[in-house]
Amino acid sequence: MATSEYQVTGMTCGHCETSVRGEVSRLPGVEQVDVSAATGRLVVRSAAVLDEAAILAAVDEAGYEAARVS
Repeated sequence: MATSEYQVTGMTCGHCETSVRGEVSRLPGVEQVDVSAATGRLVVRSAAVLDEAAILAAVDEAGYEAARVS
């Protein structure tokens, strides 16, 4: 299983987490999305490596900015 971790800026609450989780979960191949407004972290797990640009675009669509950390 491939794991990607991102730092997301601008999240402050559970609604923020839900928005990011919803957008990223829609991407093909995504199996699990963990997101925390408290830490600003987004962890995406998939069977194969996902297109980083697609993940960043999904976070942008939710109204936030992200940068990969691992």
